[in-house]
Amino acid sequence: MKPKINIITLAVDDLEKSIAFYRDGLGFPTQGIAEGEDHVLIELQGNLSLVFYLRTKLDMVANQSNTT
Repeated sequence: MKPKINIITLAVDDLEKSIAFYRDGLGFPTQGIAEGEDHVLIELQGNLSLVFYLRTKLDMVANQSNTT
């Protein structure tokens, strides 16, 4: 089986600023945006998703998995 990347997750400090940069600065599409309390997902071409995750929340998840 050939490896394939479907999700790219970026830790960010500010969701609104990150969305604005990728949408307004880089021209990423916004019609596929799914927002949560601590993350935003943008659906891109070819089944690729870009996820912005609040750094504080992602750090908590990462530290939890390292302690078990």
